[in-house]
Amino acid sequence: MRLFAPPPAASALPTRLPSPFAREPHPLARRAAEELMADLRAGLAANAGLDAPGGGKMFGVLVCRRPADGAVGYLRAFSGMLGGRWAVDGFAPPVFDATARDAWWPASEVELAVLEAQRADLADRADAQAARAALADVTARHAAESEALRARHAANRARRHAARAARGTGTAAATGTATAFAPDTTAASGAALDQASRADTAEKRELRARHAAERAAAAAPVRALDAALGALAAARAEKSRGFLARIHAGYALTTFRGETRALRDVFAPDAPPGGAGDCAAPKLLAHAQRLGLRPLALAELWWGAPPATGGRLAGAFYPACRGKCGPLLPALLDGLPTDLAPQFGGGPIAADEPRTLLADAHVVVVAKPCGLLSVPGRGGALRDSVLARLRARDPDATGPLVVHRLDLDTSGVLLVARDPASHAALQAQFARREVQKRYIAWLDGDLAADAGTVDLPLRVDLDDRPRQLVDAVHGKPAVTTYRVLARAGGRTRVELSPRTGRTHQLRVHCAVGLGAPITGDRLYGTPADRLELHAESLAFAHPSTGERVEVCWPAPF
Repeated sequence: MRLFAPPPAASALPTRLPSPFAREPHPLARRAAEELMADLRAGLAANAGLDAPGGGKMFGVLVCRRPADGAVGYLRAFSGMLGGRWAVDGFAPPVFDATARDAWWPASEVELAVLEAQRADLADRADAQAARAALADVTARHAAESEALRARHAANRARRHAARAARGTGTAAATGTATAFAPDTTAASGAALDQASRADTAEKRELRARHAAERAAAAAPVRALDAALGALAAARAEKSRGFLARIHAGYALTTFRGETRALRDVFAPDAPPGGAGDCAAPKLLAHAQRLGLRPLALAELWWGAPPATGGRLAGAFYPACRGKCGPLLPALLDGLPTDLAPQFGGGPIAADEPRTLLADAHVVVVAKPCGLLSVPGRGGALRDSVLARLRARDPDATGPLVVHRLDLDTSGVLLVARDPASHAALQAQFARREVQKRYIAWLDGDLAADAGTVDLPLRVDLDDRPRQLVDAVHGKPAVTTYRVLARAGGRTRVELSPRTGRTHQLRVHCAVGLGAPITGDRLYGTPADRLELHAESLAFAHPSTGERVEVCWPAPF
């Protein structure tokens, strides 16, 4: 443990451990973190690749008191590995026994690598490539032959229709190379036309049968190849699951009550997510418990280049993640007085909120204040919401039904339907992107361009909901246009127009796409009194009259 110099006054020590899920660290934890950041700036972990693109990492500090003499200091830790190593001098070791894992894991990695190499070799073999190429050639040839037959039969069908039409009028007409029949040969002509139609059908049937036989012959070796590849993949997956269970068994978690819990039991009935137990916070708490130290305050911060998915800034503090640490930290802290995790929302909102901006028999448009949910959350104060309040005001209505949502921290114009039919009509407009939305925001940063478009696909961070990540592979399309309205004091006031409606779209697009998080963004930037994001205008077609309606509520900042 690194001791503070000078030591903090007794009055500065917290009586309970502040929640690791709080965004703002305790002053003592901030002091420890600033000392760590000073060392990082001075070259600590200089060769760990932290400044390489996507190479940044979460670090943590845990302020502790030593019961024997009352000395106060702190421990340091990093998330995962640092420079390819689990153990680094000056940092808390991993929760698991690294020596025990090293005794078996390298050989296991070789087993997995051998299976993967066998799968890759099989897929790249010349006969495998030839089989896939042959199947592709057959498929392409069949498509061309089928299209040629379809076109020829369509032309035949058109000529027969013309011939029948000419016979019906009693005249002879030529269509292409086929000639309609005169009235005195009507019966024979009709039979000939029917025979021609049956001939086309038979030809089509024969082509399909030939194609099916050829495709089956070409697909057989590919099916055998895929089966062999699947068997190798299944064998590797089975081994991997077994190794993962063995890895999980290496995490013996001793609580501050002195009880030992298995990692898999903490997450039961689900399996622990990847990397569970390897974040900075569990490393710090486990090390403090081993040393007999009493934790006083914890803080986690990002250092180095931002991740490829964005949403992390060097030197910024972040709460413990919800996915991996949400179940784990309370288990480790059992027996230690700890503040409850903060619940955002449910704060004091005036009883007359939200104010009504427009109302008729079909729709209600309200001014949603910052700090009030659009729809109820899970239990307690989070049950309070725009929807709950509107239902209380009009208990006999078949609605209200919230058509879209604004984040808890976002204020602005919110559209609500008063009946199911109006709700369906309005939601269809949103789905067709016919609703125009305009937001106003202050950003922490001076944008270089006066206008532009951000196009970054987004998905939820499975380890830290409700945060969203930029993901070019698995993300959903998300597009936002922006226009600068003003610049002042290193900040930029912008107008934002989302073309899609992804969760946290504007917040991530500003923080990652523009490199300037929205002022007060506790998830993607720096917390403040409020998130300075406001839905100023909403334009839609009235679900009953079809008339274009625009409702505005100027930003309160």
